[in-house]
Amino acid sequence: MKGKTILIAVLVVFVVAFSSVVYCEEKKAEAQKAGASPPPPDIEVAEVIQKEVPMYREYVATTDGYTNATILAQVQGYLIRQEYQEGAFVKKGSLLFEIDPRPFQASLDVAKAVLAQHQAVYQTAKATLDRILPLAEAKAVSQKDKDDAIGRVQAAEAQVLAARAEVRKAELDLGFTRITSPIDGIAGAAKAQIGDLVGPPQAQVLTTVSTVNPIKVYVSLSEREYLQAMERRAKTKGEGMVTELDLVLTDGTTWPQKGSLAFADRQVDPQTGTIRIATLFPNPDNILRPGQYAKVKALMKKEGDTLMVPQRAVGELQGMYQVAVVDADNTVRIRNVKVGERSGEFWVIKEGLKPGDKVVVEGIQKVRDGIKVNPKPYSTQSN
Repeated sequence: MKGKTILIAVLVVFVVAFSSVVYCEEKKAEAQKAGASPPPPDIEVAEVIQKEVPMYREYVATTDGYTNATILAQVQGYLIRQEYQEGAFVKKGSLLFEIDPRPFQASLDVAKAVLAQHQAVYQTAKATLDRILPLAEAKAVSQKDKDDAIGRVQAAEAQVLAARAEVRKAELDLGFTRITSPIDGIAGAAKAQIGDLVGPPQAQVLTTVSTVNPIKVYVSLSEREYLQAMERRAKTKGEGMVTELDLVLTDGTTWPQKGSLAFADRQVDPQTGTIRIATLFPNPDNILRPGQYAKVKALMKKEGDTLMVPQRAVGELQGMYQVAVVDADNTVRIRNVKVGERSGEFWVIKEGLKPGDKVVVEGIQKVRDGIKVNPKPYSTQSN
């Protein structure tokens, strides 16, 4: 009895399943007979816009001081003081280091004593000559005595001049024991310590002072870019050249001050084929320092009446760029286009589209040439 019940249950399940399959097949046949088709896919479209577009180019850059003064000791001696704070701003003439002045003061005293001695000899020779000249006119002394007296005066005068030069040199050497900053700027870390013997012939660098406002920013242009820029400058007589520069720092922020071109280096680097271009950026708070890496963003030109579409609307296939255009009856047409520069989230289209065309931005993977679609406005389109 139990087995018979199971058999009946299995037969019921089979009949139900068979009936479902038959019903689905009948419905499918009816749909095909009626010519029904799946609804058109939903896609988002953006209208081709036309406006003036700024064209930028970015270059890897490094910062450097506008002026970098290498501080060296000009006389040899032992450092006894460091009078500046490392990394701080110093004024022109500020004392940075001091060398023990005592040996140089002693040399100055000796030079002054020698000068006094030669001045005394000169005064004596001059007095003798003053007595001989009247006697020589009266023929009371020989011409030889007169010539000898004149020679002694001239020799003594030369000795005085040499002694004065020695005094001046000793004064300069004594002054060089006070090492001051030749410029306003940021002073670097000290590379010599108190008690070190510095100065010639070692020529040890004591520190470096850099003027950083404005700060110099170097970029490298290829030889081709440089020649193109010079050709453009010649054609426009200097107009149309880059006049606006932005500095993008390593953290992604843009420096608030605009920069300007300063000069091009005198030669092209034969190893890299590039020429170094210097730009200047105001740095009023001395935040930027030499040796930083950054990017210089240059506004090259502004193109008027430029056609643009979102970058997401452009596809690439075997080196060819394509967009899907939706025509007036919501039919997709695949077109080849010629692209230009990128500007933000948009791509410049040079050929293949016209103002007002609608291109597929979202859902492009659902479309192919000739199919019908249900277009909706691109929700995040920027104007």
